[in-house]
Amino acid sequence: MASEGGEKPEGFGVEQVAVTTRSYDWIIPILRLLAFFATLAATLVMALNKQKKTFVVATIGTTPIQVTLTAKFQHTPAFVFFVIANGNASLHNLLMLIVSILGPKFDYKGLRPLVIAALDMMNVALVSGGVNAAAFMGQLGRDGNSHARWNKICDKFDSYCDRGSGAMLASFIGLGLMIIINIISIVKLRSHKLVNSSIIP
Repeated sequence: MASEGGEKPEGFGVEQVAVTTRSYDWIIPILRLLAFFATLAATLVMALNKQKKTFVVATIGTTPIQVTLTAKFQHTPAFVFFVIANGNASLHNLLMLIVSILGPKFDYKGLRPLVIAALDMMNVALVSGGVNAAAFMGQLGRDGNSHARWNKICDKFDSYCDRGSGAMLASFIGLGLMIIINIISIVKLRSHKLVNSSIIP
């Protein structure tokens, strides 16, 4: 709003807020694309993670008795949650990319930034819960727990654990990117409110 005599107000004006808001328009899609690939990689690697091994469990005379065991992500609820959380985050980021391409078509009374910021925060919480639960089970599989008499399995299913660790690393990268997106979305929402409040006489 201009002051008396037609002079522009000093400080952080409407034009500066608008420029700041526009500067995020190209950063967020790039971060979303990177987060999409990270969480998608985590989802696919963990969902396809499987290793089969044959062990000798006993010997009768000179004949070894063998049993074949298969390690799958479905055997651990924490890994199932991990796959669901990262798959949901991948879908969320893909849909947000589509919405950003379509532009203002899906902006009802300026509520789009608020809805996107809320959805971003929900997905950060979901992915954080999934990857931390998976990391706990991964540590248990690697080291075991002597107090609870839970044996470690990563010395037997080494490839399974290595691929699981890679999936968790990708998920942590995706989580970090989504936290940055969430922060920028909140800043953008605040800038959007400043622009609207400055326009109102």
